[in-house]
Amino acid sequence: MGEFRRFPVASGLDGLRADAGLAKMLGLSRTTVAAMLDAGEVQCDGAAVGRSERLVAGTFVELELPAPPAPLTIEAQPVDGLTVIHVDRDLVVVDKPVGVAAHASPGWTGPTVLGGLAAMGITVSTSGAAERQGIVSRLDVGTTGVMVVARSESAYSILKNAFRHRTVRKEYRAVVQGHPDPSSGTIDAPIGRHPKADYKFAVMGGGRESVTHYETLEAFPSATLVNVHLETGRTHQIRVHFSALRHPLVGDLTYGADPALAAGLELNRQWLHAYSLAFAHPANGSMVEYSSPYPADLAAALEKLRAL
Repeated sequence: MGEFRRFPVASGLDGLRADAGLAKMLGLSRTTVAAMLDAGEVQCDGAAVGRSERLVAGTFVELELPAPPAPLTIEAQPVDGLTVIHVDRDLVVVDKPVGVAAHASPGWTGPTVLGGLAAMGITVSTSGAAERQGIVSRLDVGTTGVMVVARSESAYSILKNAFRHRTVRKEYRAVVQGHPDPSSGTIDAPIGRHPKADYKFAVMGGGRESVTHYETLEAFPSATLVNVHLETGRTHQIRVHFSALRHPLVGDLTYGADPALAAGLELNRQWLHAYSLAFAHPANGSMVEYSSPYPADLAAALEKLRAL
């Protein structure tokens, strides 16, 4: 059983959806809070609250917090296609294949980078939550490319700080539908969790600052290959920003891509690749850079576009 809580709705949460406002107040995921609301486990002044109802300042919320989940452990699991680009006593840089998560999480039973490294006998930093020790930045399951994991405790702290202060240069390659206008530019638009779909994000007022720089590398009749430099690192940032411009990533059906184009290119995911990472090495401060070639599925789709 969890902990019973009774508290007033703070003025700063007045008017927010119940799932969003309570998640913010309780420090739980919006998905967890929504499930509690749907099950009738949350009451406001004695009445059950729906997830889309608006909170009213001064009313009293009563609920029982879910018991904390058992900590996840890192299990060694060989990962096909996971390649080590560089390893030293402070860090390991990998080329992550598609279909692999950075670390274990509730509901994910597939392969992980940390599990793959453990299977290789490569230890990582013990800093961070138990299931994501050493992770300083992540790539989506459907995104391939360069990713760095800290091995020493000092490297974890230094790299985390570097990502936080935006001193790491992150470059991606993406193929977007149509032709962005201008052909090179900056997308500066806040991103927040999608109001209707918990697994998606959207450009929205009140979202977190999100800045994406891009430049056209190659144009095709129906699509454009762009180089993308991320200034911030929000979840799904590139996918959300280009979708908002009405130029979704080719193959990204979640964010509005044309399924016919994806099928014609035999593409089963978004055309997005973490192409390079450059940062000051935590051991001595010297600049290092690591890059990754396009994986087979993205390279084949690109060749098909060129043939058109």
